[in-house]
Amino acid sequence: MDVIHHGAFEGVTGSCHELFLDSDHSLLIDCGLFQGEDAAGKDDNSAQKIDFDISKVQALVVTHCHIDHVGRLPWLLIAGFTDSIYCTKATALLLPLVIEDALKVGLTRNAEIIDAVIARLRRQLIPVAYDDWTELPTEFASQPFKLRFRQAGHILGSSYVEIENVSTHYRVVFSGDLGCKNTPLLPDPTPLERADFLLLESTYGDKNHESRTERAQRLKAVVERCVENKGVILIPAFSIGRTQELLYELEDIIHRAREQEAKTGVAEPLWQKMTVILDSPLAAQFTKQYRAMKALWDEDAHQRLSEDRHPLNFDRMLTVDDHSEHERIVNYLQSSGDPCIVIAASGMCTGGRMLNYLKALLPDPRTDVLFVGYQAAGTPGRNIQRYGPGGGYVNLDHERVWIKAGVYTLGGYSAHADQQELLDFIDATEQPVKRIRLIHGEHDARAALAAKIRERYQMNVD
Repeated sequence: MDVIHHGAFEGVTGSCHELFLDSDHSLLIDCGLFQGEDAAGKDDNSAQKIDFDISKVQALVVTHCHIDHVGRLPWLLIAGFTDSIYCTKATALLLPLVIEDALKVGLTRNAEIIDAVIARLRRQLIPVAYDDWTELPTEFASQPFKLRFRQAGHILGSSYVEIENVSTHYRVVFSGDLGCKNTPLLPDPTPLERADFLLLESTYGDKNHESRTERAQRLKAVVERCVENKGVILIPAFSIGRTQELLYELEDIIHRAREQEAKTGVAEPLWQKMTVILDSPLAAQFTKQYRAMKALWDEDAHQRLSEDRHPLNFDRMLTVDDHSEHERIVNYLQSSGDPCIVIAASGMCTGGRMLNYLKALLPDPRTDVLFVGYQAAGTPGRNIQRYGPGGGYVNLDHERVWIKAGVYTLGGYSAHADQQELLDFIDATEQPVKRIRLIHGEHDARAALAAKIRERYQMNVD
């Protein structure tokens, strides 16, 4: 079984991989949006257009519903794709929300067209439970194949996918995006059983994250340091996954501050009064879905529920839906500088309501920007990280915005496995992995991880 890559082979956006079951039949694994340098120099429609032959594609397999893995799905439908879309049950619930947003941002705001596309998408979806082998229809290939989704621990519903030839037992594994251990709300990734051919993400193939067990304390410390500036703390975050993790940990910080006051009688006024503003309609919808799918939460989250806590809906949290309210808050914070935490999309500052906050507040030295996720090359987020500490500027909506705000990065908040966790994923197998190809990573990250794999396993890396 061979693989052709249509995105995220030498980059971290636009994930799209075509697995050939035989010479005339294939499966498409993900169909993600290109962002940053991967889409540079093109308008959105030409950058995302499906420019490869889909006549042999029998089905689409979705590992999870982050935009860089599913955002080109509308363009795939436009190209004439009418076949099955396999994904986990949780992804099937979340995917229509992502695609509706992708349509509005990239193609049309016509409600009738959007409703028709979403209705068609729902008809094509085939939700599959974790860990259950699903036999693929016999017409998919000349030999029988089956697939299985395993827990990836990246976002709710995320998976890595195993595709196996039933006759030969040859197994190909696509990692999707692997999460870290001890991620809030989510179970740890399921250990890899075996793989003849592993296609492994390498986003952080050259780095190890800061300790995740201490990250809430680091978040608390950074927020308190930022509040000393008496300004707004802006946290760009992906609508699904990172936003819910942040809310979960901020609720815990506020809860512990109240517990401490009850025990000692000494209050932490900063946290008693801190307002957390969630200003992203899409993130708010995902957060509601996360709350509805509590059965998929981990043990720690269920323990909080048993204590009658509401980790994704606490009383110091303000959700902003209406655009006019969003504009009012931006204008108010620009003039007042009142300390608060604003969480908004997009996670790489490529669009969404976060852009309005950045344009209004980056020139204010009282503001602090806190990055908690990967910033791809060529995105405004990466440029703010790079040029902000030196008082440089960033281009937002074709407008030069000078950066006087403080800029911080908390590495322990990445939703991607780091170098050691990726090596641990390979190590977990009962039998050695026979072939590895690194994907979804910038050159330096892939090169560093490849060197570690060659050193540890004495094997070549594609």
